[in-house]
Order: sequence, then structure tokens, then C-alpha cells
Amino acid sequence: MGRVRLRFSPIIPTIASFLLAALWGLSVFAGWGVEAFCPGGGPENCPQRLGMVSTVSGLFAVLAACSTAGAWLVPTARRDARAFGWLMGVGVAAWITAEGVLFLGGMLAR
Repeated sequence: MGRVRLRFSPIIPTIASFLLAALWGLSVFAGWGVEAFCPGGGPENCPQRLGMVSTVSGLFAVLAACSTAGAWLVPTARRDARAFGWLMGVGVAAWITAEGVLFLGGMLAR
């Protein structure tokens, strides 16, 4: 198992990915999104519209999870710092996009 040598610790983007994943998961599955964007039930179709937004956001979340896992599980990525950094960068960017889609969609669902 090779060591990844980066200018920064590989733990930093990994923790960022896990925190963004937790925020996304709580927003979608624990009802934080519905509570934030549709308080008290909101307009009549708000929770359903937010559910559709969560589905679209989920596509980016799957990409993010696969990129983050791939950075740590694919042997080539673990040995090559450039590949590892690229996969982790894609993962963090995809988590940010998933959160952004969820937020903007929630604002429009009101």
C-alpha cells in the first residue's frame, strides 16, 4: 500500500467530504430540509417539490460518494498523489454542488 504525498494532509478533504455528506444526509433523510424550507407544512406541494429537488441533488451526492470512496479504495489513486487529489477534489466539489442544488431548490420550492 503506497503512501500519498500531498502538500496538505489527505485527512482534510476526507473530513470535509464526511461533514458535507452528513449535512446532506440530515437535510434529505432526517427532515432538516423540509423543516427549513417548508415550516409547518408550508404551501400545499412544498414537501413534494422538495422531494424532487432531493432526488436531483442525490445524483451529485452519489458522484461525490463514489469519488471520495474511489480516492481511498482504488490502489492506483492511493499510490498517485495527483489521481488522489483529483478524485478528492471532484468529491468535495460534487458535495458542494449537491448542497447547493438542495438549497436553491428548497428556496424555489417555497
